Amino acid sequence: MAKTARWGPYTNMKAVAENGPEVIVRAEGVYAYDEAGRRYIDGHGGLWLVNVGYGRREIVDAIARQAEELAWFDSFGGFANRPSMRLADRLVDLMAPDGMAHVFFGNDGSEAVETALKIARQYWKMRGRANKYKFITRARAYHGVTFGALSVQGVTANRVMFEPLLPGVVHVAAPYATQCSMHPDAPVCTFACVRAVEDAIVTQGPDTVAAMIMEPVQAAGGVIIPPPSYMAQVAEICRRHEVLLIADEVVTGFGRLGDWFGSRHYGVKPDMMTMAKGLTSGYLPMGATAVSEAVFSAFVEGGGSGPEFRHGNTYSGHPVAAAAALANIDIIEREDLPGNARAMGEVLKASLAAVRAHHPYWVVDARAEGLLGRLQLRDPSGRRTGADLTAAVARGMHDRGVIVRPIEDIITYSPPLTINEAQVQEMVAAADDTLTALSAVGSAAGS
Repeated sequence: MAKTARWGPYTNMKAVAENGPEVIVRAEGVYAYDEAGRRYIDGHGGLWLVNVGYGRREIVDAIARQAEELAWFDSFGGFANRPSMRLADRLVDLMAPDGMAHVFFGNDGSEAVETALKIARQYWKMRGRANKYKFITRARAYHGVTFGALSVQGVTANRVMFEPLLPGVVHVAAPYATQCSMHPDAPVCTFACVRAVEDAIVTQGPDTVAAMIMEPVQAAGGVIIPPPSYMAQVAEICRRHEVLLIADEVVTGFGRLGDWFGSRHYGVKPDMMTMAKGLTSGYLPMGATAVSEAVFSAFVEGGGSGPEFRHGNTYSGHPVAAAAALANIDIIEREDLPGNARAMGEVLKASLAAVRAHHPYWVVDARAEGLLGRLQLRDPSGRRTGADLTAAVARGMHDRGVIVRPIEDIITYSPPLTINEAQVQEMVAAADDTLTALSAVGSAAGS
């Protein structure tokens, strides 16, 4: 039995104790290598995040230079460091089309969301409307693991062991481009999911609702791709009812959908945007919460002599992480990785559609938005659940040199944005070949 003192996140530790962890020792480009020297295409981008790929020397060098000059100093009470100031300015320039004006730094996506929720509640207090404290969110949303972020998360299995959570959170239906989560028999999209947002705000009372939080594409919920106009319709409802809109860009930011940010991809200017993951491409932990000038001004104009926002993280604006983020953004911009995500996204979409055409028995849905993709599987024979089937497919893909993440009945794709056409096709072919092998086994078992 393998022994380890490490307690892994979202990990079945009993299985690890029995089999040992799979140890990755190095990575380069879109490839990861285990201790036995086996190479894998990282079809999940680490965890939705290695946008610039592995082994980028310029990021490593930027980290080393900054660590030698100033490894860390606190940012409380008026102190600052130049890398975090340059990064804030760079982000505001990047997000000017999205209406963002100021940035608050944290360490990851959960902290970024937690910060946004606290800003939303305090914003309305600063505006003299303290009754506006509730949040609207969606089923299958993933916003993080801290208590506030977990409260607005909609993945039930992740929540139940920690309840009761934050009061005043209302979940509405998730939006699907190809099916109606509220009217399964509807032949076309009815936008019932949009009406559900307004119904929730009206039912709760607009004077009690602080904000709506939404991922442009719900990644960890199973790559739930909305109808193209969904986000814009929700934004209009929020404006009309004076509800802040928080766009959770932790996965969709920095090029993933083929535009710099998911909000821009769907033509929306939110009041706040949360980000992490692709901000540094995982080279160091960092998160950020960006706000509009209107949100920021409410704090500055309404504050007293002390801190207007009594919130912060020890490592907020960490200079070495900021240096990594700046180098990472340089690469994304110089190599036009949003453009590559857009082009390779079309390849991914076509390749997944071909798998569905090849395996109609197994594949329920196959689609992609930029370099976020999904294969939804089912076993019509009833011999396996959808989750069992995707686990088997993920294992088969692993054996064929591709790492993906199964989520219930869905195989998800989120490779580095540097991936090329041949690599996309190889990544998807592993699923096709695995399903072919499963079909052969099923045919033999039935004969």
